Amino acid sequence: MTAEIALDNPNRYPEARARRVRPWLAPLVAELAPGAASLGVRFAGDRALRRANRGFRGRDAPTDVLSFPGGPTPEGRHLGDLLISVPAARRQAAAAGHGVERELRVLLLHGVLHCLGHDHESDGGAMERLEARLRRLWIDGGGRRSAPGGGSPRDRGSNRSRGSARRPAGDG
Repeated sequence: MTAEIALDNPNRYPEARARRVRPWLAPLVAELAPGAASLGVRFAGDRALRRANRGFRGRDAPTDVLSFPGGPTPEGRHLGDLLISVPAARRQAAAAGHGVERELRVLLLHGVLHCLGHDHESDGGAMERLEARLRRLWIDGGGRRSAPGGGSPRDRGSNRSRGSARRPAGDG
């Protein structure tokens, strides 16, 4: 089963165009979540991420990625929804000395892992170890799955500003 990936880029960030994101993201989701029927991704600005972070996690601060794990739907299992700040990705990429496309992949991978149930804030480092291994395979060029232009290897470690949020009951 190939998951339907809905990409929403209302601000038309060039780095987040579907033709740049989907060819990398679709195989990642197919491998990590083979039973998933769908995934939603919205690329937004810092203000939207801060609002969502405050509303869903009670943290009045901007963040780079928020994950909203999904569940069963009539069409199959919805993996979840990701909200990614492109301006934050730009800043983080500049600080790390690599491209924004690579940083967006880091954030997408991080968010997908949260949608799969991983939680770096409570698992004793298990998610960070898994994420580091998957970055080598999917982002850093250490494996066949990494696409050209992925950038140089970088171990970001934990970023406490990232978070996973669950939708409140009744919020379809």
